[in-house]
Amino acid sequence: MIFNSLTFLLLFLPLCILIYFIFKNIKIRNIILLIFSLVFYAWGEPIYIFIMILSILVTYIFGILISKAKNKRIYFIISIVILLLNLFFFKYTNFLIDNINHILNIKLKNIDLPLPIGISFYTFQALSYLIDLYREKIKVQKNFISLALYISLFPQLIAGPIVRYETIQKEITKRSHSLEKFVSGMKRFIIGLSKKVILANSMALIADTIFGNYAYYKTILIWIAAISYTLQIYYDFSGYSDMAIGLGKIFGFNFLENFNYPYISRSITDFWRRWHISLSSWFKDYIYIPLGGSRVNKIKHIRNIFIVWFLTGLWHGASWNYIIWGLYFATLLLIEKYPLKNIIKKVPSILQHIITLFLIIIGWVIFRTENLNTLLNVITQMFLYKKSDIMLFITNNANLIINFYLLLPAIIFCIPLKKKKIKRLGVQIMVDFTYLLILIINIIFIIGNTYNPFIYFRF
Repeated sequence: MIFNSLTFLLLFLPLCILIYFIFKNIKIRNIILLIFSLVFYAWGEPIYIFIMILSILVTYIFGILISKAKNKRIYFIISIVILLLNLFFFKYTNFLIDNINHILNIKLKNIDLPLPIGISFYTFQALSYLIDLYREKIKVQKNFISLALYISLFPQLIAGPIVRYETIQKEITKRSHSLEKFVSGMKRFIIGLSKKVILANSMALIADTIFGNYAYYKTILIWIAAISYTLQIYYDFSGYSDMAIGLGKIFGFNFLENFNYPYISRSITDFWRRWHISLSSWFKDYIYIPLGGSRVNKIKHIRNIFIVWFLTGLWHGASWNYIIWGLYFATLLLIEKYPLKNIIKKVPSILQHIITLFLIIIGWVIFRTENLNTLLNVITQMFLYKKSDIMLFITNNANLIINFYLLLPAIIFCIPLKKKKIKRLGVQIMVDFTYLLILIINIIFIIGNTYNPFIYFRF
C-alpha cells in the first residue's frame, strides 16, 4: 500500500510544503520535491523504487546520447525497447504465460511479482521525453535532478495525468509562487479529495455490493450498479487528477487539464476528447499520427483506429476485458465516422446524449469485469429483464442508504455549473471557510471508512 490517506494529509503533505517554502533557491526546492517524491513512492514500493530509478537513469543517459550522437536513431530505439520491455515484464508476462498455457495446454509457472504502482504512467512520461527529444521538439535535460523530478514528481506519479516534458520544462528551473496560487491549488486539491473520498467511494460500495452478487439482484439493480460504477470511475480518476493539478499549482507547476465533463458528451468521439485527455493525446501524437492518422485511405484509417484502441485497452491492464473494451470503443468511433456520420447530425441533441451515455455505461461494465464468463452473464442480466426486489435489497443493505442519497449529487456534479466571480471580501472569506469545512468533512470520512480503493493505481 502507498501512504495511508491520513498520513499523507496530516503528515507528509504539510511537512513537504513547510520544508519546500522554507527555502527560496529553486535548485534546493527541486531536491526537496525529488526526495519527498522518492519517499512517497518508496513508502509503498520499497523495492520497486529501484525500478523507477532505473527507468530514470535509462531516460537520462540515453537522452544525452540521443542529443549528442550523429546516428541518434540507434540510441533512441534501444532506450524505447528497454523501457517497454520493463513495462511488459511486470505488467504483461503473466498474461502472456496464461494465454500460452491455455492455447498449448501446458502449465508454465507465473512470475510471483506484484505490479509496480503507476508504472504505466511514469513509463509513458519517460517515453514522451525521449520521443520528443528524438524529434527535436525539446532540448535535452542535462541536470539529472531536474529529469528525475519530472518523471517522479509525486502529485501525478501514480495515477496521472501523464505530463509531457514540454509542458513543464521551463517550470522545472523557473516557476512562480504566490499566496493566490497556493490558495487556488489547495481549493482544487480539496475538490479532488472530495470527489474521491465522498463520491467515488460511496458509488463504489453500491457497485461492488450489487456486482458482487449480480445473479441474485437482477436487471434494475444491475443497471444501478453500472451507473454507480460509471460515476465511481469518473470521480475516482478526475478526483485524483484534480488533486494532482492542485498540488502542482501549490509547488508552481501548471499541469494541463485531464477531464472536461465527459458525461455531457453527445458522441463517443466527443467523449474521448473530454476523458483522460493526457492519455488520449499521448496515443494520438505518438501512435495515431505517426501511423498516418486520418490522412490515409479508408482501410488504413480503420487499421489505425483499431491499433490505437487495442493498445489503449492493453495499456489499462493485462486482461482480455481491457482489450475488448478498447476494441469496443474503436468500433463505436468507426461507426460514428463512417456509416452513421451524416445520420448522427440529424438526431436530436438530447437523444444523442442519451445514446452516448448508454454506450459509455456498457463500456464501463466491460472495463470493470475481468472474468469474461462473468462479463457475459452481467450483460445478459442487463438486457434480459428480470424483476429486481429493490425494497428487499435496501432492507438487506441499510448501510448503503447514504450512498443512494449521494447518487443524485454525483449525477448533478458531472454537469458544468455556472461559476460567479466573488468580489466582496466577506463572501470570499465565507467561501474559503467552506473549503476548510469540506476538508474536515473529508478527514471525517477517511477516519470512518476503511474502504478507499483507487482504481487507477493498478495501471
